Amino acid sequence: MNFNIDFLAWRKIAIVFSSIFLVISIGSIAIKELNWGLDFTGGTLVELSYPEEANISEIRSSLSQGGFEGAQVANFGSSREVLIKLPGTISDSLGSEIVSLLSKENTNLNIDLRRIEYVGPQIGSELRDDGGTSMLIALAFMMLYIAFRFQSMFAGAAVIALVHDVVIVVGIFSLIQIEFDLTVLAAILAVIGYSLNDTIVVSDRIRENLRSSELENTEEIINKSLNQTLGRTLITSLTTLLVLFSLYLLGGELIKNFALALIFGVVIGTYSSIYIAANALIMMGMTKDHLKVEEPENSDNNLLP
Repeated sequence: MNFNIDFLAWRKIAIVFSSIFLVISIGSIAIKELNWGLDFTGGTLVELSYPEEANISEIRSSLSQGGFEGAQVANFGSSREVLIKLPGTISDSLGSEIVSLLSKENTNLNIDLRRIEYVGPQIGSELRDDGGTSMLIALAFMMLYIAFRFQSMFAGAAVIALVHDVVIVVGIFSLIQIEFDLTVLAAILAVIGYSLNDTIVVSDRIRENLRSSELENTEEIINKSLNQTLGRTLITSLTTLLVLFSLYLLGGELIKNFALALIFGVVIGTYSSIYIAANALIMMGMTKDHLKVEEPENSDNNLLP
């Protein structure tokens, strides 16, 4: 597919657009904070097995009426398996209390208590800190790799695009107050990898064109490179989104937020690989001179006549 779109004609608008989203995202994270899941705040996990398909809405309603406010209920593995997340501490009788409460309306219903686990707030805090550290380490190693493989300006542009993507995805979760648990953290790390892959493909083409193209204007070379990689970018993003929407709609409650974070990440990452990374290269003053290879001195000059 041959495209001839003047992407950089919109680059100033893209800068304003991204800046607004970044300010909103950072403001929301600072003011509203994230809606941390039990993986980070601590709480109790109760797994139940029903003899037949479980009615999630009825279970949620019964728990609420029974005094278990804030209970999160979802299918786990199959429609008969139910996972209940409860804030607060565990008690010896908690499992039997929940089974008794849910069996009250139908005494013939044989509900099996599979497991009950407690995640303490200290463990949750450690998981949150370790998750943030892992993202920073991933960014640092990626920057080092790109600087080694390409050039320091490309590394800077890639990291700017990655930070842009992560901050906006996390900001959306904060703004809408969607629960942020370990599956979402895993999705954020996957977004970093996906966004970096897109950026590397575009950067590689920009580098090659800067070296070989007869064009002298950097913006024209970058625009040409973006058009050359656009078909690949769109096909990759669309096929990935098809899978992610399938996971979101059919994958069940437990991976819904994981799929949602990836959907946001793929869309934003596709946008940033075109506008943010390329804009960053232009703003850093990238030219053909930065990629020139110094030719060795002509050894003939050192030969005796």
